[in-house]
Amino acid sequence: MAHADATVVINKPVNEVFQFLADGLNNSLWRPSVTDVRLQIGRPFSVGAIYKQGIKGPGGKRVDGDYEITQYKQNEEISFQVVAGPARPKGTIKIAYVNEGTRVQFILDYKPKGWFKLRESLFTKAMQDEVSNLNNLKAYLEKT
Repeated sequence: MAHADATVVINKPVNEVFQFLADGLNNSLWRPSVTDVRLQIGRPFSVGAIYKQGIKGPGGKRVDGDYEITQYKQNEEISFQVVAGPARPKGTIKIAYVNEGTRVQFILDYKPKGWFKLRESLFTKAMQDEVSNLNNLKAYLEKT
């Protein structure tokens, strides 16, 4: 299984960080791979919401990276499942209060099937790059 995990502490209140992350329309502000995103189905901040999302694929070509919110615990956790695109990882963002502000953990897991198993290390690297974007999140939120 391909796995990636990163954690960062942001000097902002939990509710502010959570609200920013829970709004999928903010993805392009801290994830450079996101080319476009819009709410396709459901309501923001709710389980079942599906975001239509384009991401930069090989050669910078746009590929689908649509995802569905599968769990939503106010100020604690957001989980999602990628529902369109070449890889369909599950992800979780965990949020917790710490003395320095808010700890954010971003976890991605993907179990490749078929010929994708041969490229598991490639998926792991791409997922590690994705979770490392938490540093962009920290920089963006701490300057606002």
